[in-house]
Amino acid sequence: MTLENGATSPGPAPGPAPETIEPEGALRVPEPAGLVLAPAEAFPRIDLRAKGEPWERRRAAGKRLRAEVPHARHADAPSLEGRPDPVDLVEGSHAGRQAGLVPLRVARMAASPFAFLRGAASVMAFDLSRSAVSGIEVVMNGDAHISNFGLFGTPQRDVVLDLNDFDEVTIGPWEWDLKRLVASLNVAAREQKIEACERERIVRSCVAGYRNAIADLAPCGPIDVWHRAARADQLDFEGIEIDAASQSVLRKAVEKARRRDNAMLLEKVGERQVDGGWRFRLDPPILAAIDEETREAVISGLELYAESLPRERRFMLSRYHVVDVVHRVVGVGSVGTRAYVALLFGNSDQDALFLQVKEAVRPAHAPYVQPLPEPYGSHDGRRVVYGQRLLQAVGDPLLGWTTIGDRPFYVRQMKNMKGEIPHSLLTGRSLTFFAFGYGALLARAHARTGDAAAISGYCGGRDNHGFDDALAQWAEGYGDQTERDHRALCEAIASGRLEQAGEA
Repeated sequence: MTLENGATSPGPAPGPAPETIEPEGALRVPEPAGLVLAPAEAFPRIDLRAKGEPWERRRAAGKRLRAEVPHARHADAPSLEGRPDPVDLVEGSHAGRQAGLVPLRVARMAASPFAFLRGAASVMAFDLSRSAVSGIEVVMNGDAHISNFGLFGTPQRDVVLDLNDFDEVTIGPWEWDLKRLVASLNVAAREQKIEACERERIVRSCVAGYRNAIADLAPCGPIDVWHRAARADQLDFEGIEIDAASQSVLRKAVEKARRRDNAMLLEKVGERQVDGGWRFRLDPPILAAIDEETREAVISGLELYAESLPRERRFMLSRYHVVDVVHRVVGVGSVGTRAYVALLFGNSDQDALFLQVKEAVRPAHAPYVQPLPEPYGSHDGRRVVYGQRLLQAVGDPLLGWTTIGDRPFYVRQMKNMKGEIPHSLLTGRSLTFFAFGYGALLARAHARTGDAAAISGYCGGRDNHGFDDALAQWAEGYGDQTERDHRALCEAIASGRLEQAGEA
């Protein structure tokens, strides 16, 4: 049954009972062809009496879906018939952004085909909407390219490797995340002058990592699945051994992340004033001053954000006070959205806390999936936070949402023990290892809200490589398409249709 807002009713539905119900979300298999998810608030009450369908039967149901949508269907390149001009889609994604920063976004996207892929989520969303899908849905990341996997610190001061950007999170086909990931691997490999046969091996490794991990998770209990986390200093993915070069890259990245704490960031981006107080060191357009009205609005937004935190964390935050706020340009796809950084102090002026306050906009896949149920469909900040809490193995204790003016925002800690894997420095062999690992991590994220058994049944067991073959072919074709789209963007700049600006 469909509600007036287009969301699927969480009420009675044919088929198996819910597999799991978590405190913040639920999963229901209404029929063999798909899953419907809704937040706990959408349910009048949780039914703990209904017995779930055995995982073996759900895996068998997923396997039967292969007869309806064979693996080979996923190899097909997106049809060009009726495909909009990619530059039109990019221009459309500029709506609502700060006009003065749009030329900077264009320049960043024009830097390379991979940069274009990062910024053109709306283009790929259209293409994926016309691709084959198995019919199994999950809470999907929506933007699972390789640069959206990274390192971050846990409250216990460990460093983990996981998905780290959730601006595009929504409910949709699990394949869309995996296809964006393998496409990004293909395009990144091209930029490193890696030959086609090696690109294929890298993509196949990613799909194998996903397939192996989802098969491993299929029989696991929900609590076990939710506790899975990948400590970066102890990476151990079933099915592949880390090579010496990857180990070296990882060790250096972890060491760098451990040094990246609030004290270090204060020295890097802050400066003392003549009165002895700290302020941000301005570096426009990356870190730019804001007017007093905006500053007050952001601080009020942070006070409202505190209400989205659990009470004990709200109490912790109450011991800090804001001393400065600036506007910050972030990423590629996010350039032009409103993003602020607040500097707060607690016990002393050495007890710094940095909070990023980032505008949350409509996800790129929204036109092609069902509307999210309330309250997540009407507040994109809440959507991002809810999605991150569902998908990320270890979350930010200060993650929350707010509203500033009439715009939704989400709030998170900035840079505290955060780091990235330098993919441009990886060899083909190392990229193969990390591709496998990212595939496995994506499978873990999907298993937290989706039916791992059904997905595993569709993908096939450890010795079934049909899906690997199909996605390797698809990724190569989409790599070609991305290069053509990137050229179209560069031609639009050269003709004067689009303006680009540097970062002086």
